Amino acid sequence: MGKEEKNYNRRTEKDYGFWRILFYKSFVTFVVWTVTKFMYNLKIVGRENVPKTSRVIYAGNHVSYIDPPIVSLAVGKCVAYMAKKELFEKETNKVLRFLVHILGAFAVNREKPELATFKTIKSIFNTNWSLGIFPQGKIVHEHEISNIHKGFIMFAKKFEADIVPVGIKGFDGYAKKLFEKHITATIGKPISYKLPEDEIVKEWARQICEYTGFENKIEKEVCV
Repeated sequence: MGKEEKNYNRRTEKDYGFWRILFYKSFVTFVVWTVTKFMYNLKIVGRENVPKTSRVIYAGNHVSYIDPPIVSLAVGKCVAYMAKKELFEKETNKVLRFLVHILGAFAVNREKPELATFKTIKSIFNTNWSLGIFPQGKIVHEHEISNIHKGFIMFAKKFEADIVPVGIKGFDGYAKKLFEKHITATIGKPISYKLPEDEIVKEWARQICEYTGFENKIEKEVCV
């Protein structure tokens, strides 16, 4: 267990090389596009907000397991996601575990970021990949934004990477037939890492709630 966790926790520049980029782009182009187009009627808004630089943290609201591929397709970039370590363990569905690993995600201790996490993020930003994080830390079914984990801000400031909100709206269950669902992914305006921490939290929540229609409970939490 310890060895497996360690391997999935630490990735280097070599892990984000040519072959992984080729697989990643092929998977997003042919599999993700097809599924989201014909099963979820995915609509993408705000592509003009995608920065030219790859040193960016894409931060979306978390409503389902298909959020990472939706964000990747929406922004049109190679995005390495920070994932809970449980997804890399043997108890996880084999297909899901394989995809999480092969598409460049890395394990993280959500309670306490480790040195390997910082080293991996540095390696990601030394390549043409971006970082993907879901600040809610887990899938949230309630239509509200609250209890945000601020680790993404720490990483943004450490590596001088702006944060781009991605709002996912309309998910109400996994599709079982063609054109059954309707999802919209909206790419927001970049938030500067130079802003104070509370301002970043409030602006991220404001944009996500604007794009999704969710209730914003962040203002009250920040003021407490």
